[in-house]
Amino acid sequence: MRQAQVYNNGRLAGLIMEVSPSEYVFRYDDVYFSDISAPAISLTLPKSNQEYRLSYLFPFFANMLSEGHNRTVQAAMHKLDRDDDFGILMATAQTDTPGAITVKPL
Repeated sequence: MRQAQVYNNGRLAGLIMEVSPSEYVFRYDDVYFSDISAPAISLTLPKSNQEYRLSYLFPFFANMLSEGHNRTVQAAMHKLDRDDDFGILMATAQTDTPGAITVKPL
């Protein structure tokens, strides 16, 4: 099982896990979830639930990934399979993302 911490503007917001290639879990951190002033990380992952499960990588996180030639280059640089969405997410979303969310592998 691979895991990564999810940060919102540098604050720990939750944990994303690849339980298997067909099971993904996102879980809000207890402190973050309890803080009513802390926003949801995405409209598709509202703070109404503390844990979410899907059979594929959550679209919010998949949309953080590069496509085309950039993806091929990133996969080669990090010695990952081009189709390894979770691996590429952990390798490339640690800094300089297009929004407030960053992902750091555990």
